[in-house]
Amino acid sequence: MTESVSGQAHGGLKAEASAPAAFRDPRTFVKHDYDERTADLGEVVMNYAESGSPSNPALLLIPGQTESWWGYEKAMPLLEKDFHVFAVDLRGQGRSTWTPGRYTLDNMGNDLVRFIASVIKKPVVSSGCSSGGLLSAWLSAFALPGQVRGAVCEDPPFFSSETTPATGQSIKQAIGPIFRHNAIYLGDQWRVGDWEGLKKAAAVDPSPLLRMFPFPAEPPQNLKEYDPEWGRAFWEGTVAKNCPHETLLTQVKTPVLLTHHARIVFPDSGNLMGAMSDLQATKARELMGQAGVAVEYVSLPDAAHAMHAADPKKFADVVTSWAKQLPH
Repeated sequence: MTESVSGQAHGGLKAEASAPAAFRDPRTFVKHDYDERTADLGEVVMNYAESGSPSNPALLLIPGQTESWWGYEKAMPLLEKDFHVFAVDLRGQGRSTWTPGRYTLDNMGNDLVRFIASVIKKPVVSSGCSSGGLLSAWLSAFALPGQVRGAVCEDPPFFSSETTPATGQSIKQAIGPIFRHNAIYLGDQWRVGDWEGLKKAAAVDPSPLLRMFPFPAEPPQNLKEYDPEWGRAFWEGTVAKNCPHETLLTQVKTPVLLTHHARIVFPDSGNLMGAMSDLQATKARELMGQAGVAVEYVSLPDAAHAMHAADPKKFADVVTSWAKQLPH
């Protein structure tokens, strides 16, 4: 059951009396080029936008961590020529329901299974960026038979978003310190909300990765729409506790397009700037190959992590040309 919610206020979490005086619920929203709708999936109400002709093949766009559906807003006009496009907000992001204590790959993946079954109602090509790329692979492995035709994994953090990965850097050696600081200074459901404290702590943190990220004067819009408990679940390893990447990758069942964007491994520390190292990308391809699926690997070392937002034409061209080769 769906309903349009374009322009409507969102029934967000209210600040509790015991919360710090500085705490304010950050969830304020802005108008976008596409109407927004909601689908009641049981535990969560999922927010999404839709474009393109229903006669086109379905494309499900899955944003990365801290991103809402509108990260794809510039790419959607290019994609809707060939696809019936659905861009979603995952639980804990955008206008979708926040679910304290319930942020796992399995829960988020099953949200998407229900969304495909109840809203899209036809086989999809799934395309996810970053954490959304993990979920695109998850759908290839664990969705209902016939739901997924192919999976695009746009610069996913295979292994590097785990606390004890099978290969390469862990989240502690990658983007994890940012999630840790968000957990401390913003808090689950923004219950702390100390943006100034976060900026000051990041400026003196020993992690060079943390110091490389600029912090604006105010939280950006996408972060206002994000539950920081998401990041804590990654930092502490609970998000994939029952779905290790090694297991996930050996169970994919559809063709996969794996794009790999800008990455640097610092020689002095071994820390990773980027979604995954070359070693981790090679291991991911090896495991998916063992599953018996066709894997197309595209190395784009000059591409931004969220290529769909930074270079939407390049993203649309890569995805469209690959998807046209898929069997119907």
